[in-house]
Amino acid sequence: MKNSRIVSIQTRDARFPLLSGAGSDAVHSGAEYAFATTLLATDRGLFGTGIVLTLGQGNQLVCEAIELLGNELVGREIEEVMAEFGAVSKRLAQHPQLRWLGPQKGVVHLALASLTNACFDLWAKARSVPLWRLLLDLTPHQLVALLDLSYLDEVLTKEDAVAIFQCHASNHAQREIILQRGYPGYDTSVGWFQYDDAKVKQLAKEAMDRGFRAFKLKVGSPDQQRDLRRATMLRELIGPEALLMVDANQQWTLPEAIKFCLAVRDISPYFVEEPTHPDDIQAHRTLAEAIAPMSIALGEHVPNRIMFKNFMQAGAVNCVQVDCTRVAGISEFITVSLLARKFGLPVIPHVGDMGQIHQHLVLFNHIAMGHPALFLECIPHLQKHFLHPARIENGVYITPQAPGSSSDMKGVSPNT
Repeated sequence: MKNSRIVSIQTRDARFPLLSGAGSDAVHSGAEYAFATTLLATDRGLFGTGIVLTLGQGNQLVCEAIELLGNELVGREIEEVMAEFGAVSKRLAQHPQLRWLGPQKGVVHLALASLTNACFDLWAKARSVPLWRLLLDLTPHQLVALLDLSYLDEVLTKEDAVAIFQCHASNHAQREIILQRGYPGYDTSVGWFQYDDAKVKQLAKEAMDRGFRAFKLKVGSPDQQRDLRRATMLRELIGPEALLMVDANQQWTLPEAIKFCLAVRDISPYFVEEPTHPDDIQAHRTLAEAIAPMSIALGEHVPNRIMFKNFMQAGAVNCVQVDCTRVAGISEFITVSLLARKFGLPVIPHVGDMGQIHQHLVLFNHIAMGHPALFLECIPHLQKHFLHPARIENGVYITPQAPGSSSDMKGVSPNT
């Protein structure tokens, strides 16, 4: 294995308009998906691609922050960087001037995520393995060296993290069967907010024909009767055995959230996603107590491990939707997954990467930490833009085999 030295860092502001209604929710309309993209070029001709999601405007701000943060990486060998990546990540997050713009949230944290994801992609390519294989081949101590566990001491120490990995190392083999079977998916694209009833029905039927048995519907309308009617319609269509989730995209006040969740109990939603403001831990705790055993899912707008820790400590979340394009990339995703394992909570990621990176991470979570293999969100709208698009057959993610994290996009490289 030859080492690769990082010789340049570049960014790309990659934007992809969506078809009418696609990607819409109770607050976002006419969206385009955009990736603030990091490209780490090396002296061996390899390059690592890191992505984070925005919805268009502002993408260029994240790209500028990537360049400001990433200069420290130029000139270093990728093996050297990754041997102590927890310390590297902490140092970048603690930038004495840029930290003021966060800390560990917003534009600078998204920039750190893109840089981090590029480092992991480059590392896997340098070792000629897919990301999931790279992570599974590391020892517990090597894995923990990737992580910044600061501010978590009272619930998750380095010793705790090592112990979790060691505890599950002996039975990797019995869980590795998922590599042949594939990881279950659920379909988000049937239920976008601006789709009319006829389109929701059509897309749900088509998804069922493709093997999906779990679906998500966007809610959060000013008229809750519209949401209830559409949710009931979808439940009747998919039947009682399929799973149905609803996603309010933070649009309800606490009283509105309680009202809706109690009204929707009869159709048994698997979870209610982002029911109210993402920073309001107490409101989520109150809601969780009021609607139990119905589950609350959140993570799309939870920016860091400290916020996740607080939600878990408060009993304010039931399904952890940590997203490696929202927190500080793959390393903080792993940290939050360890926290979830400690608190006995499932991880069902939000996929700001359209599932490209997360298809690797959920395999790692299941095999290395014993997280249950529940399902992973499927959003197909950008598949044609990736060099190695996620393969989903019969409602299941097929295990990726190409070296790297599946983040490379057509026409996006250091030479273009």
